[in-house]
Parts: sequence; C-alpha cells; structure tokens
Amino acid sequence: MVRDGMGWGARFLIALVLILAGGAAATWGLAHHPFAARLFGVTSSAQPAPQPPKLVMQQVPQQQPANPGTLNPAIAEQIGQLQARLQRVESESQEVKGTAGRADALLIAFAARRAIERGVSLGYLEPLLLDRFGADHSPAVATIVTESRTPVPLTSLIAQYQDLEPALIGPPPNEGMWTGIKRGLSSLVTVHRSDRPSTKPKARYDRALSHLMAGEVDSALAETMRLPGAPRAGDWINSARRYIAVHRALDEIESAAIVGSSPPG
Repeated sequence: MVRDGMGWGARFLIALVLILAGGAAATWGLAHHPFAARLFGVTSSAQPAPQPPKLVMQQVPQQQPANPGTLNPAIAEQIGQLQARLQRVESESQEVKGTAGRADALLIAFAARRAIERGVSLGYLEPLLLDRFGADHSPAVATIVTESRTPVPLTSLIAQYQDLEPALIGPPPNEGMWTGIKRGLSSLVTVHRSDRPSTKPKARYDRALSHLMAGEVDSALAETMRLPGAPRAGDWINSARRYIAVHRALDEIESAAIVGSSPPG
C-alpha cells in the first residue's frame, strides 16, 4: 500500500483556502455584474422608481401688442372690414331700437285718442302717457289726462248744438225794441258778393253745423261766436273749447311720436 505523502490536515487546509477564494470571487462577480446577481436571484429585478423631473421655472416673456403698421396687409384689410361691419351692426341696432320706440309711442297716442273720442277714461293709458311724453310734453299730457276724466264726445257736441238752434239764430239777449226792429228790417234784404258766404244767422248756423258734423269743431266755434245768440250758448262754447284743447294736445303727442322726439321711459 502506497501511502500519499500529503496528510489529511494539509488537504483540509487547501480545501478551505479554495472555498474562501471561490466565495470571494463569487462575491466580487455578483457585485460588479448586476445581470449575474439577478440571474442567481440574489437581487430583485425591479428597477428603481424614477425620480420626478425637477421643474425649472422660466420667465415667459410678455407678448407685446402687434404694431398695426407691421401687420400683413391682407390681415389688416380683414380687420378693417370686420370693424366696418361691427359699426354697421351697431348703427342698425340703434335704428331698430328707435323705430320700436316710435311704434310704441304711436300706439299709446292712438289709443289715447280713441279713448277720448269714445268718451271713456284713459285707465291704464294714463301712466303710459306720463312715462312716455310727460318729460317733454307735460302741458299736453296734463290736458289729455284732465279732460279724459270728464270727456266731451263729438256726438254730444252735435246734439247740444242742434238743440241750441233757436237760441243761436234768435236775437241777442237784452236787445232793445228799436234795435230789434232795425235788425229785422235789415234782414229782409241782404246783398253780398257771390264768392263770400252769407252773413244771415240761419246761413251761419248751417255752416257751423256742417263744420261740426265733419269734426271741424274749431271752425264751428268760430261761426258760432258770430251768431247773435252766442251768449246763450256759454256751456256749449266751453265744451267746444275743451274738445279743441284736448285734440290739439293729442295732435302734439302724435307728432312727437312720429318724429321720435320723446325718449322712452
């Protein structure tokens, strides 16, 4: 039996040195080669979470307004066309607004005239008249509102005038006997030009009644004031004057509504 010259103690020492050297080599390799470490399961394969990028505040330069002189000619022309179109739209809007205001004013004025002619009170039209025409035409509005509370219809004026015929064409009141005789004698024969109306009381009364039937109260009143019996018709004359005044006031606010001189309230 041949006996090996190396004892078991030496062999053990050499094995221990080899093991330590192999461990050191493996440790160095795993530390410097991550792929090998992941392959043998020594480290996790998850990548480290990326850090959020750092925000860098930068000052944004303010945009300077474009100089109109440096614009493209085509763009400048389009801008000019848009501005002109906007001006036309604004002008048309103002015209439509003015037309609507005149229409409202005319409607109120016509409704007030209708109420006055029918002899009824204004009712809801009274505050509308004050709001629409009170600022610029206060006397006319005051006349309309006042007369509407005791209206004088044209039909009433005609009926009263027909009843007053004998008193109007008769002799004036407090006429003396001698004056009455001379007036009677002078009325037997009258001479007047053909192109002028007759001055006889009956002819004058007929003309006044004709004017009254046509709604011309002012002309009828003028003829009535020349009749001999006019002093006996004081009540009718006052009513006729009230009728003329309220219709002149109505004419005034209607004219204001047509020309648009009354601003909306």
